[in-house]
Amino acid sequence: MASLNRLRGRWSLPALVVLVALVGAFVVWTRQGDDPAPVSTRDAVIDVPESPDSDRTVQIDTTLYLPERTPAPAVLLPHGFGGSKASVAAQATELAQRGFVVLAYSARGFGRSTGQIALNSLDHEVRDAQKLLDWLATREEVVTDGGGDPKVGVTGGSYGGALALSLAGVDPRVDTIAPVITWNDLGQALLPNSASTDDVAGATPSPGAFADDGVFKRSWAGIFFSAGLSGADTANPGQEASEPGQDDDAGSNLDSAATAATTPPQQQGDDPRPAGPVNGACGRFQADVCAAYTEVATTGKAGPETLEILRRASPSAVTDKITQPTLLVQGEQDTLFGLDQADANAREIAANNAKVKVVWYSGGHDGGSPGPELRGQIADWMAFHLEGKGADPGTTFEYTVVGAFRSSGAPSLRNVVAPSYPGLDGSTGAERRDIGLSGREQVVVNPAGGNPAAVSSLPGLGSALTRSSSLASRLSLDLPGQAAVFQSEPQTAQTLLTGASTVKLRVAPVPGQAVPPEGAVLFVKLYDADGSGVRTLPGSAVAPVRVALPADGTPVDVTVTLPGAVRPVEADHRLQLVVSTTDMAYANAEEPAAYRISLASPALSVPVVAGVNATSEVPTEALWGIAIVLAVCVITGVVAWFRRRLTADVDPDLEAVPLVIEGLTKSYPGGLTAVKDLSFRVEHGQVLGLLGPNGAGKTTTLRMLMGLIRPSDGGIRVFGHRVSPGAPVLSRIGSFVEGSGFLPHLSGAENLRLYWAATGRPPEQAHMEEALEIAGLGNAVQRRVRTYSQGMRQRLAIAQAMLGLPDLLVLDEPTNGLDPPQIHQMREVLRRYAAAGRTVLVSSHLLAEVEQTCSHVVVMHKGKLVAAGPVDEIATGGGEASFRVDRPDEAATVLRSLSGVHDVHVDGEQVHASLNGTPRASALQALVAAGVAVDQAGPRWRLEDAFLELVGGE
Repeated sequence: MASLNRLRGRWSLPALVVLVALVGAFVVWTRQGDDPAPVSTRDAVIDVPESPDSDRTVQIDTTLYLPERTPAPAVLLPHGFGGSKASVAAQATELAQRGFVVLAYSARGFGRSTGQIALNSLDHEVRDAQKLLDWLATREEVVTDGGGDPKVGVTGGSYGGALALSLAGVDPRVDTIAPVITWNDLGQALLPNSASTDDVAGATPSPGAFADDGVFKRSWAGIFFSAGLSGADTANPGQEASEPGQDDDAGSNLDSAATAATTPPQQQGDDPRPAGPVNGACGRFQADVCAAYTEVATTGKAGPETLEILRRASPSAVTDKITQPTLLVQGEQDTLFGLDQADANAREIAANNAKVKVVWYSGGHDGGSPGPELRGQIADWMAFHLEGKGADPGTTFEYTVVGAFRSSGAPSLRNVVAPSYPGLDGSTGAERRDIGLSGREQVVVNPAGGNPAAVSSLPGLGSALTRSSSLASRLSLDLPGQAAVFQSEPQTAQTLLTGASTVKLRVAPVPGQAVPPEGAVLFVKLYDADGSGVRTLPGSAVAPVRVALPADGTPVDVTVTLPGAVRPVEADHRLQLVVSTTDMAYANAEEPAAYRISLASPALSVPVVAGVNATSEVPTEALWGIAIVLAVCVITGVVAWFRRRLTADVDPDLEAVPLVIEGLTKSYPGGLTAVKDLSFRVEHGQVLGLLGPNGAGKTTTLRMLMGLIRPSDGGIRVFGHRVSPGAPVLSRIGSFVEGSGFLPHLSGAENLRLYWAATGRPPEQAHMEEALEIAGLGNAVQRRVRTYSQGMRQRLAIAQAMLGLPDLLVLDEPTNGLDPPQIHQMREVLRRYAAAGRTVLVSSHLLAEVEQTCSHVVVMHKGKLVAAGPVDEIATGGGEASFRVDRPDEAATVLRSLSGVHDVHVDGEQVHASLNGTPRASALQALVAAGVAVDQAGPRWRLEDAFLELVGGE
């Protein structure tokens, strides 16, 4: 029996070791092969003509990323404006790990490449890229479609995305493209005019008006020009956009991917600034590009030469020739290149019967670059269209819905998928819903110099602001007197705005006020206002308009195309249209002026694209993690079942006995034995006192009784059930050990209800009223615990232990800190509880209290049992009594004559005798009958005397 119990106590350690080893081996096995594929690199400088008719050359600095296996299809990876090949090193490594040969390079005028920036001119940067394709066709690592024709795709962001589009339009060797957050018409992107006197075609979700004579986007253009001057990568998103299902604190995977490549350190840490000569105040820009910027920056207008330069730098010049499968990725948080630019690219390329897929994601120049999931989509697109691998990505339309901000400050996100991009190549157009606006005609003033100006966005800082719920909702500022406001009624249901809304406005000069010759410059924006009036400007974007006004003051009606956005407008929210005369991000009108603004039509046309919520692919690592957790749970369940089977030990003969301890031993490493071979038994109705000096093993015994620690040998049975950690029979024990812990701001009753609720048992089984009655708290139980005295806290703790009226009550030092009246009350509490047929076990150092309260006592010393039995027997040392009399010798004679009495001796005026079962009252009666005067009669020793005798005076 002892050996079996030792097995029960110790078998779990080796089992745990085996379990941990198995789980560790499983994790190692499942993770094999998860390391990124090795990537090697080759640096090269490639000479390209400076211009079509020039015999001078420009050196293009490149790095070729090679996958583990070659030959393989190639991907040309141009960078964003202000960057270099180092800017795309991480993405190049990711693509190479997917099996592509990747050529990253620094465009002319950037990084260590020479030459001057011509803004992706067809005659310069685009021809450079064609020479790079020639070079790729000569590499044995690259798969080719024929002589001089590499199997190649092109992807890049912003500046690199426009290069991908333009290259596909002039070079049929390009097999597929995936441009990201880029432009269609650079003139419309930097000098937009969203007003048209004609109706805007609304078949697609986010068309732009693309009217002439636009308003200069001064802040973004300045950032671009500064990036070209300094070589700093300031024009591109500074972080990754959030993705659905991504942790709030999830960091970029690009850095780790870049580290995995075997790129020489100098490539990652290269100084990206231009290495060639600087063209004075124009930096690395060509003189004509510099002159064009100077013109618009100083006048706010673009002349014919500037417009031609911008046209040559625009994919729109060649989109009618793009027939390759195209994945267009555009950001919903982008005040530089809005959704209208991607919409135009989609319409123009689809018109060539090319395969077009459109993705709007939560980032952009103001919201961050694509995250790992979207980069994976781009890689999947390349894999299918270059190698035929994987599922066909199709031509669906995907967009991201940004919901409410979570407590962490990050937004909740979900992806929605529609069958196709509405309105392409004769397909069904986007649904449009009319939402009524109201508001009287209002007068707005343009201040002299266009200052102070309204605020809608902070170009270059938007990606940081969109991560903050507090900043994002409070960034926009419309100045009084400069803005006209029109709004809808509260929505009765959610409207998922998906694209560019349109509205018809009427603009007229104020009578008597001069009409500016350059026309009225206005900025129109659409807010989502909640029930409390807090406004959110989706995408932080505005629609700049320039309206030519007749000198006679005749009103002009214009259709304004608002910026494309994705916004769930919830029920009870209003849509608020604001028309302002200024905006800090644009070149405002300098002349003071005043205008009358009204609604030409009360209908706001809102695009809605129906789709289904997409489910993100569960990462393999997550699946393995779930499998491991499930396996551990199954193993733990089996172990728990086996242990429960071992501990389901019931002795039918002891089911009516509250407590039986047999041969209980607890040893610790180092040879310390706290309890040794302890055995005793407690019956119904007893109040048992557990006594012993410090170190006797009382607390260790109680901890084993409560299942907190396992015995080394022997066992404890409560109502016949063996006690072990988690044993069901422990629910029949109420305990109060080592002080009480209550919530001071709650009442005593509330604390008791909270404790009982934590046990998970039904409230009717608590017997709250009975426990409180026994504890004797009265009405005080309704007061807050912070007002309780120490005695009341102790009684509340006893009441807590009594909840459910357990058959066995275990109390550790219940009278600690109590004054004499409170000790007396506690004594009555315990007696009343035992009087109902239950059992109480008390551990205490107050021997006098144990003597008055307990019916039985167990004395321990050095872990062993030294005495056990009724208090009277222990206190009297086995029946010895003392009598103080007037005639001691005569009294001794009388006692010796009584049957069973022995060991009688005289000690001064006292006579001591061992009554050996003879009642003390009978002995007293015999002395009185013999004429002996008895002054005092009692047990020979008090419990304290017996205790000191038993433990050797320690």
